[in-house]
Amino acid sequence: MLTKDEDMNLHQVSAFHPADAIPPILIAFIYILATSLLHEPSRRNFNAIMIAGAGAAYLNGGFGVWEFVFCVVVTYCAYRGLHSYRYIGIGWLLHSGWDVLHQFYGNPIVPFAPMSSAGCGITDVIIAVWFFAEAPSVFELVELRRASARM
Repeated sequence: MLTKDEDMNLHQVSAFHPADAIPPILIAFIYILATSLLHEPSRRNFNAIMIAGAGAAYLNGGFGVWEFVFCVVVTYCAYRGLHSYRYIGIGWLLHSGWDVLHQFYGNPIVPFAPMSSAGCGITDVIIAVWFFAEAPSVFELVELRRASARM
């Protein structure tokens, strides 16, 4: 039998279904398309700012002082990301892991959307992969493909 204090630490975690992955995937691709409109170095700088903000998203997420430690680590990634997409990608992978921990803890990033942290974790991994590929503009890739097809 659990004591009253132990019972209060249990959190309900929503079940994740395959259809729950569709919106986060779409959000990731929309984000990639939207930020592809920015030219360099604005694209890299904007994304460094975005990961800095994402690092603070869970400051009241239930992990106490570790929330602040995480924020410092992601802020470092954001700072280094001003000159390197690799650090922006690392920051998003760290944030994805933080999303998963909060999902299992039962404290989602959007309180009224129980699957929000799981979805955010999926979105974060997809955009991290894009950053590890040096965040190429989707529009420039299409343009290059069209140009090579004409040859």
